[in-house]
Amino acid sequence: MTSHHQLKDHSSSSTVGSEKAIEHGQHASDAFEDDVDTESITPAVAGQPMGESVLEKQISIMSAPSVNNVRSVPNGGLLAWVQVAGSFFLFFNSWGIVNTFGVYQTYYETGILASSTPSNISWIGSIQAFLLMLVGALTGPIYDAGYFRELLITGSFLIVFGQMMLSLCTSYWQVLLSQAICVGLGCGCLFVPAVAILSTYFTTKIATAMGLAAAGSSLGGVIYPIIFHRLEPSIGFPWATRVIGFIMLATLLIPNVGMKVRVLPAARRKFLDLAAFREAPYFLFVFGGFLGFMGLYTPFFYVQTYAIAKHITDENLGFYMLSIINAASIFGRIIPNYVADRTGPINMIVPCALISGIICLCLIPVASVASLIVLCLVYGFFSGTFVSLPPTIFVLLSPNRGMIGTRMGMGFSFIACGLLIGTPVCGLILRASSFEYVWVFSGALTILGALSMAGCRVAQGGWSLMKKV
Repeated sequence: MTSHHQLKDHSSSSTVGSEKAIEHGQHASDAFEDDVDTESITPAVAGQPMGESVLEKQISIMSAPSVNNVRSVPNGGLLAWVQVAGSFFLFFNSWGIVNTFGVYQTYYETGILASSTPSNISWIGSIQAFLLMLVGALTGPIYDAGYFRELLITGSFLIVFGQMMLSLCTSYWQVLLSQAICVGLGCGCLFVPAVAILSTYFTTKIATAMGLAAAGSSLGGVIYPIIFHRLEPSIGFPWATRVIGFIMLATLLIPNVGMKVRVLPAARRKFLDLAAFREAPYFLFVFGGFLGFMGLYTPFFYVQTYAIAKHITDENLGFYMLSIINAASIFGRIIPNYVADRTGPINMIVPCALISGIICLCLIPVASVASLIVLCLVYGFFSGTFVSLPPTIFVLLSPNRGMIGTRMGMGFSFIACGLLIGTPVCGLILRASSFEYVWVFSGALTILGALSMAGCRVAQGGWSLMKKV
């Protein structure tokens, strides 16, 4: 009789006993509940013993891979790090392409789109970035439904096809269709797989893994502008563009071959969770991201033109300013993300966003090559943190792990709107006045975004500066 009651008590505790507090690496001292799907586990009927085979089956269910079962996440191993490598090359060919547009902006203003205004040209890059985020949010349910491989193949094809078609373009509408629409849609298809798959392989090291993967976007932003700048004068725009297309094709083969889904949600997630906007931390962070990204990408688009137009550098060195920003951004995506696993991601992003805005304002009085290079290095480092940490923070702001994709998708959709309108507005400002007002616009918006994120930090973790949030 005693053993019977012991067995029944043990089975009940197995059924109900999910971990109450599993510390998440990207979290503050707050912890997620390990929401093991107990609905699928049949509890022992009162007064009836549970057979050993039934108990073993239930324990097996509880330890099986699940999007809500944090205990089953490997947090390392060869397969997990292969996913990081795959995500690295997805970022390399999505955000890396967006980070490259500054070199096209400068070329188009004096090249095949010389008759177009800087604002009209910047719409190409901003639409590309907007589609990356927006389509990425919309493809979340497709990923959840198990079409990971289809998203990879579709996105890879669209990016390479759009790049090859760009090499044939001679007018604005053709460039808009190929580079903004086609490549932008392809980047959007790759964004969710690059981000979502890492959260199923890592918990305690998620910010570090995300930072290493996001470094691919910075490396792409270093390599692609240099390749274009070095090849275009010697082999022309069409073939320089095709060479980049072939590099895209080769590097996209790596994630298409090596990446593998570990686990998918048991049910399709909701497309909207409007109640999230009634939560102060979530609303303040999304609003801060909207403002911040409206100003953040201005140096990526205009620093080369600024350096050349103000005669701070010659035309050859001016083209390398974008590569300098992206090179520094590699370290800005890895080092602060590693520290964020210990200090909390919001604690890390707020000062980095604030410094990024201040650096934009510091571009106004720049008059020497040395000072411009230093500012580009510092801006690249801190802006890299601003770009790479939001996915980790959306995980932190989603108490229900099953709603992470929904909340991340909604958040990035609003942030994408800021990214869409920011640089074209800067183009209009430049046409009407001067670069000084462009940097004021960019810096002020980025600082306001940082302040809104600071409000998110207080709403989420209180006023204690030592609390991990």
